[in-house]
Amino acid sequence: MAIYLPPAQAQELDSPEARGTVTNLPLPRYVSLKSTEGNARRGPSLSHRIDWVYTRRAMPLQITAEYGHWRRVQDRDGAGGWMHYSLLSGVRTVLVEKDMAPLHARPSEDAEVLAKVQAGVVARLGECTLNWCRITAGGSRGWTHKSALWGVSEDEIRE
Repeated sequence: MAIYLPPAQAQELDSPEARGTVTNLPLPRYVSLKSTEGNARRGPSLSHRIDWVYTRRAMPLQITAEYGHWRRVQDRDGAGGWMHYSLLSGVRTVLVEKDMAPLHARPSEDAEVLAKVQAGVVARLGECTLNWCRITAGGSRGWTHKSALWGVSEDEIRE
């Protein structure tokens, strides 16, 4: 799948401290799908062909470029395209990648396991330490290894 990128306008990821030319927010960054359906297009306008349709509300996506009201996004598999910013939310979610990931009461292997989460579950992201994140999924809340999640940067700390 080829994705159109206006050369002079869109911000590329040239440096570890890249910032969007429109929002001045860091690139790449994570967001979530605001609605139950969102079209990812070949380029940043309604006249571009739809390459992908996301149908899972709250799905975590990574913004990699900006152009006007459009954001280039990709999912955990690298698929994606350009989406209108109104389809995206700053509410952070993650995709559980490890099957039966344990949710601990505290960020420690020795802490009580409160629940287990199946791979593929979309969970709300809470605070994160260097190695652990607190997530909420299906009414359960707890700490799991950051490595079991997609939608949070390896070095990201959240309070």
